[in-house]
Amino acid sequence: MKTAKLLIKRSPGTEDLELPAYKSEGAAGLDLCADVHGDVMLAPGEIKLIPTGISVMIPQGFEGQVRPRSGLALKHGVTLVNTPGTIDSDYRGIVGLPLINLGKEPYIIKRGARLAQLVIQEVVQASIECVNDLEETARAHGGFGHTGI
Repeated sequence: MKTAKLLIKRSPGTEDLELPAYKSEGAAGLDLCADVHGDVMLAPGEIKLIPTGISVMIPQGFEGQVRPRSGLALKHGVTLVNTPGTIDSDYRGIVGLPLINLGKEPYIIKRGARLAQLVIQEVVQASIECVNDLEETARAHGGFGHTGI
């Protein structure tokens, strides 16, 4: 398994929060926790940006993909608005989680709650070339639902 060094800076006052961590030997994602003060209610259909209280330095050539936690999505309908979200290697701000409640009941976010996961992935940057024509394929212009399934 390839490794990359992830540097993490805590925001002041977040020493009580767990640092991102892999929760099992085979885990792909590091859990991200809520840096909230007091309970925060997320009503059905509501979107809120929840801070994590950390900034990260992801090595060049990698990105951080912020993904929902499957149990939170299944049990409560709480997920990320943009998933996966990308943290670029040159971003140094506080990591925020744009949560949405797709469930039927309000969801209470407590300090330290594990809300999302961070997956570190290698990045390939494409070189761009403008052309007049593209090579044809059997699919051609078939888009959403083109197979009829």
